[in-house]
Amino acid sequence: MPLVDSLSPRQRSGERVRERGFQLAAPIRWKVPLSPALSPLVPRRERESARLYFIPIQMRIPLKFGTETVTAVTCARACARVSDAAGRTAEGWGETPLSVQWVWPSKTEYEVRHRALKNCCVKLAEAWTKFGGFGHALEIGHDFQEKVLPVCLEELNRAANRAGEAIPWLAALLCCSVFDQAVHDAYGNLHQRPVYDTYGPEFASLDLSRFLQPADDAAVSFKGKFIQDFLLPKRVDRLRAWHLVGGVDLLDQSELTGSEPNDGYPVLLSDWVRRDGLKCLKVKLRGNDADWDFQRMVNVGRIAVEHGVEHLSADFNCTVTDPAYVNEVLDRLHREHPRNFDMTLYVEQPFPYELEQHRTDVHSVSARKALFLDESAHDWRLVKLGRELGWTGVALKTCKTQTGALLSACWAKAHGMQLMVQDLTNPMLAQIPHLLLAAHVGTIMGVETNAMQFYPDASTPEAALHRGIYQRREGMVDLSTVHGPGFGYRLNEINRQLPRPAAEFQV
Repeated sequence: MPLVDSLSPRQRSGERVRERGFQLAAPIRWKVPLSPALSPLVPRRERESARLYFIPIQMRIPLKFGTETVTAVTCARACARVSDAAGRTAEGWGETPLSVQWVWPSKTEYEVRHRALKNCCVKLAEAWTKFGGFGHALEIGHDFQEKVLPVCLEELNRAANRAGEAIPWLAALLCCSVFDQAVHDAYGNLHQRPVYDTYGPEFASLDLSRFLQPADDAAVSFKGKFIQDFLLPKRVDRLRAWHLVGGVDLLDQSELTGSEPNDGYPVLLSDWVRRDGLKCLKVKLRGNDADWDFQRMVNVGRIAVEHGVEHLSADFNCTVTDPAYVNEVLDRLHREHPRNFDMTLYVEQPFPYELEQHRTDVHSVSARKALFLDESAHDWRLVKLGRELGWTGVALKTCKTQTGALLSACWAKAHGMQLMVQDLTNPMLAQIPHLLLAAHVGTIMGVETNAMQFYPDASTPEAALHRGIYQRREGMVDLSTVHGPGFGYRLNEINRQLPRPAAEFQV
C-alpha cells in the first residue's frame, strides 16, 4: 500500500506539527510515517474496497473526432477512501469519459478498444490498492505513473496479444486519471481544504525540482518552487466558454435533413451562439482535405462575425503530417478572409501525437499562429520536446491525470509557453476538476466546455446544484457554487444514483 508523507521540512524538524499524510483505502490505501513530534501510533488497518463504476451515456448528436465519429461514451468513476495515521478517514472521487476514439485512433473495431479500456480501468483499480508509494498526493500520483502504470500497460498488452495493436500510453493515462483525481480529492477532503490550497509548502514536502527539469537554454530553476507558485493568486469563477464545432455539426438550415433530434436543445450553430451568448468557437477540421478545412473555417467564421463571436481556434486532431498543409490553410485564410484569420487565436495539435516518433519542426506554423500541443502533451518531458520543435502552447486536460496536468502547466509557464484547458466532453463530476484547472492555472482565453452540446441531460443531477457549470450563459461558465474541501463537488447535495460497481477490490 502506498505510504504518504505530506509533512513539510519545517514540520518534520520537530516544530509544531499538524498531520498532513493519509492512507488510501478505496481504491488506494495510504498510511503515514509519523513526524518525530508525533507519538508512534500504528495506523489502523481496515478492510475496505476499491470501487469502480462505468456509466454509459448516449449522445444526442454525433461528434466527429479526426477520422472517427462518436455516438456514445462510457464514463469511468472511481472512489478512494483514505485514512491517516490517527485513523481519520475521507473519501475522494474521480471521473472521466473513456473517449476511445480520442485516445486510441485506429481501424480496430470500436468495441474491441472500448472493452480494452474498461479492462485497463479494472486492472489499475487493483494496482492502486497494492501500490506502496510514499509522499504527498502529487508525489503518489507521479510515482504511480512513473513506476506502476508502464508495467500494468505492458502486462495488459502482452495478455491481450493484439498482434501489434497495443493500448496506447495516452489511453492508459486516461484510465489512470480517475484514480489520480480521486487521490487529490481525498487529500483535500481529509484536511478539509480545497484541493488547490494543498499545492504549496504547507502541505507538500518536495519542491518541483523533484519532478521537473528545465530546458538547457532557459534560465529557469524549480528549486524552492511549488505548484502554488504557478497558479493564479485567486481562482477565476467566471470563465469564457469555448463551444465545439464538430466535423459533422450543422451550421445553417440548408444542412437540415429532418432527422435531427427534437429535444429542446439547439441543433444549428447560430442557435447555439444566440442561446448561450457564445464568444469563442473551436472548429474541428479534417487535416486531410485542405479545401474542406479552409471552407469550414470560412463558413464558421461567417456565422461568427454575424453573431458577434470574438475568437476562433482550429483543431486538426493529429491528422496532418506536413506543416505546409497547415500553412496553406492559414495563408489562404489570411489572404482571402483576413478578419477570420485575425479572429483565429490558436491552432491545436495538427500533427501526430507520437511526438518522439514524429519530430516535425513546426516553427513555420507557430510563426503564423500560436500552436498548442494537446494529445502529444502526455507529460512535461514531451512539452519540453515540443518547445524545441517550435510549439508555443500547451492544451491541458485532466483526463491525462491531475498530477500530469499540473506538472505540465508549471513547466510550460516557467518557460513562457501559453496554456489552454481543453475538454474531453466532460459531463457529471468530470466537469468540475476540468473547470477548476482552467480557473487556477490561467489560460490564453477561458476554457473549452461542450458536454452540454452532446449529452446535456447526463448531468441533470449535478446541474440541479451547479447550474452555472453545466449551462453556458452570456458566453461564460460560472464556478461560484463549487466550493468546500477537495474538488468542491458537494456530493452529499447531489442526487446521483450510481450503478453497481463494475469492480471492487479488498485491501
